[in-house]
Amino acid sequence: MFLAEVCFGFYWIITQSVHWNVIYTYPYKNRLSLRYEEDLPDVDIFVCTADPLMEPPTMVINTILSVVSYNYPTQKLSVYLSDEGGSQYTFYALLEASQFSKYWIPFCKRFNEEPTSPAAYFQHDASNLNDKVFAQEWSNTKVRT
Repeated sequence: MFLAEVCFGFYWIITQSVHWNVIYTYPYKNRLSLRYEEDLPDVDIFVCTADPLMEPPTMVINTILSVVSYNYPTQKLSVYLSDEGGSQYTFYALLEASQFSKYWIPFCKRFNEEPTSPAAYFQHDASNLNDKVFAQEWSNTKVRT
C-alpha cells in the first residue's frame, strides 16, 4: 500500500509539472482608463493612525497626499483618515494639507511626477528644471511646503 502511495504521488508530481503554464501579462493602464473609466468601481481608502509620537503627522499627511494623487478618477476615490488618538497636531496638519493639496495634486498630474509623496519628492532635485514652466511650478510648489 505504501509503495502504491509513493508511486501515485510521484505520478501526480510529474503530471502536474506538465500542466504548469507560466504566463506573464502586462496591462496597458492608459488603454484601460480610456475604455473603462465609467465602469471603474468606487474605491475607499482608509489611513489609520493612533499615536502622533509613533506616527508623526507629517508622515500621515504625506501618505494621504500620495493616495489622493493616484491616477484614478477623483469622483470615484474617497480617502478617510481614522485618527484613534484624536491628536490636534494631526487635525491641524490635515487642514494645512488640504490647502497644499490644491497646488500639489494638479502639479503631480500635470507633469506626471513620481513619487507623489511631497517628502519623498522634494528629497531629490528636480530632473527637468530646464523647462521654464516646470521650473516655475516646481519652485512655487516647493515654497508652499
